[in-house]
Amino acid sequence: MSNLINSVKNFMQDEEGLTVVEYVVGAGLLVAGLAGIFGAFSSILEDELSSVFNQPAAAADGG
Repeated sequence: MSNLINSVKNFMQDEEGLTVVEYVVGAGLLVAGLAGIFGAFSSILEDELSSVFNQPAAAADGG
């Protein structure tokens, strides 16, 4: 019984698992933030990127 109590105490004092959880939560928030930013600016990004990639084609066509 004493061995079980010591194991539980050691488990409760171990903070290594908490660090992993903090990193996972932080990464999730970062991904959610980036998804929100790209979602908000998707039409602007699409217009700008299409104009950049279409310019060489227009120059090759003589325009």
